[in-house]
Amino acid sequence: MSTIDDKKQDQANSQHEYDDFTNEKLLAGHEFDGIRELDNQLPPWLKYLFYGSIIFAASYLTLVFVFEDENIIQAKEYQNEMAAFIEDEEAAEEDETAAPVIRTQEEIMASGQATFSKICSVCHGKFGEGLVGPNFTDEYWIHGGSRDNMHEVITTGVIEKGMISYKNILTENQIQDVITYIQSLQGTNPPNQKAPEGEKYVPESEEETAS
Repeated sequence: MSTIDDKKQDQANSQHEYDDFTNEKLLAGHEFDGIRELDNQLPPWLKYLFYGSIIFAASYLTLVFVFEDENIIQAKEYQNEMAAFIEDEEAAEEDETAAPVIRTQEEIMASGQATFSKICSVCHGKFGEGLVGPNFTDEYWIHGGSRDNMHEVITTGVIEKGMISYKNILTENQIQDVITYIQSLQGTNPPNQKAPEGEKYVPESEEETAS
């Protein structure tokens, strides 16, 4: 009992105020609506976290502004990415100017059929017989039946009829291959053909023979 009384006496003689229930020291000037704040010490883990954040910040700033680490500085990272991009572009240009690879007719037809099956068959049928899109196996064409006409339709699209442009989707080789495959469908006479649409296309060589 005397110990408690001695502690209260020490508190009374001290310049600090103490909480009546916990006997913990109160912070001066930290009072709101009758509530006082205790002068508690921070837990060790929070102190270490705070010290660690200071060390990390100092280390990071040293790497950026003293050693100029290119893995951290965004400007250098951007320059590296742009240099890699330019290198890839130059390599692509070299590939385009290189001697073309000679392919067999079988390879061209296989490539064209693969593109047709993946993209064109949805609207034009598995065998080119026509579904939503026109029939590829008859002699009638809405936008012309020459290679140039087909190339224009594929690269430009026919938006009003739901066909998008494939200029940025297919490579030039893929476009030429699928045109070759579509031309091979002429006269194949598959089942369930869609009725002819457009005008009859006569190749120029046949027109010259007829004249």
